[in-house]
Amino acid sequence: MYTHHHRVQYYETDRMGVTHHSNYVRFMEEARGAWMEDFGWSYKKCEDLGMIGPVLEVECRYKKTTTYDDDIAIEVRLLSYNGLRMTVGYQMTVAGTLVAMGQTEHCFLNDHGLPVRLKREFPEFDALLREQLAKDNEA
Repeated sequence: MYTHHHRVQYYETDRMGVTHHSNYVRFMEEARGAWMEDFGWSYKKCEDLGMIGPVLEVECRYKKTTTYDDDIAIEVRLLSYNGLRMTVGYQMTVAGTLVAMGQTEHCFLNDHGLPVRLKREFPEFDALLREQLAKDNEA
């Protein structure tokens, strides 16, 4: 499991001083990008190789509000991966208190918008994702 930290900025809050709900999806994206870089396969690398990983589905459940300057710890975990799609889970806490949880589902496409079978076309990335899935399922 990987943990990314995001400090809530003033512009991410609404008139009531609460972090606007739409930002949590951005926080998940930020954490996912850092998680991928951490295990050696960044979004930049994917794009340089002619591959993208669009979001097919996103879900977020809000448990408690956050406000300006809160340090949100975002735990990222690979929930599933089958060679074509992956589902990433997120648990967001502030000082150990659960504030939000969510997940995103992604596929992999080439420059022509066609599905990419990672095991065949990018075996190193496939192996990294399978290794990550095994680690995250142990935790």
